[in-house]
Amino acid sequence: MAEKKASRDENLKSLSKVAAILDCFSTTHRAMSLADICKHTGYPRSTTHRLLASMREVGFLDQDRERERYRLGIKLFAYGNVMLANMDLHREARPYVEALGRMTGLSVHLAVFGGERAVVIHRAEPAPGGLTPLNLLENAPVHCTSIGKAILAFQPESVVERVIEAGLARYTDSTITDGEQLRLELQKVRDRGYALDNGEHQPGLRCVGAPIRDQFGRVFASISATASSMQFPADREASVAAIVIHHAGQISSHLGYEGRPE
Repeated sequence: MAEKKASRDENLKSLSKVAAILDCFSTTHRAMSLADICKHTGYPRSTTHRLLASMREVGFLDQDRERERYRLGIKLFAYGNVMLANMDLHREARPYVEALGRMTGLSVHLAVFGGERAVVIHRAEPAPGGLTPLNLLENAPVHCTSIGKAILAFQPESVVERVIEAGLARYTDSTITDGEQLRLELQKVRDRGYALDNGEHQPGLRCVGAPIRDQFGRVFASISATASSMQFPADREASVAAIVIHHAGQISSHLGYEGRPE
C-alpha cells in the first residue's frame, strides 16, 4: 500500500509540473524559451528540459527550427475542439451569441470561469452580410473586463480575495488596481445585473457583460457585447445591457436554470 501511495504521489507531482508549464503560455506569452519557463515555474533547468522534451514528444508542445523557443502544440487545440463540441454551454449558447451580435451589431464573446481568468470559448464578429463566427480559446482578466467582472461578482468572497491577492494588473489608466475599489465595483455589478468595461482592458473599447447560470443558479460563465466607444457610445449602455441580460437569461434557462435562488 505504501508503494502504491508513493507511486500515486509521484504521478501527481509529475502532472502538476506539466500543468505548471502549460500555465506559462498565454495570448501574451505565446512562445517561451527554456530559461523563460524555468523562471516562471521555478523548476531546475534539467527537470524543465526533461519535461519539455516529453511534452514535445506527445504533441503538447512544439519547438521552432532554431530549437530555442516552445509553443503550445496542435494536439492541445484538438483536445480543445473535442471539449467544446461536448460542452453543453457551447452548444446551447451559440445561437444566442449569434442572435445578440445581429441585434446589436457588436462583437459578442462567450466565456467560462477558469478559476482566475475568464476563458473565451466562442466569439461572433459583425461582418457584411451577417456574422462570421470564430471559435477560439483566450484568457481575459476578470478584474477589468465586463465578461470577467460579470462572473467574478457572483463568486464566493474567497475567490474574489484570491484574485485580489494575486495582483490586479494595470492595462490602461482606467484599470481598477485597488482591491477595495474592485469590491465596490463588483457590488454595482450585482445591483444592476450587468458589468461594464469602459476602456479598462483596452483603450477606446466599451463592453457590457451579463452572468450565465447553471441549473443550480451558480454563475459559471458570461456573455458580453463589445465595440469601440464610437460604435458603442455611452447613451447605448442601457439598451444594450438589457439585450445582453436577456440573452444571458435565455442561455441560463436552456441550461436548466429556473430562477431559483442561489
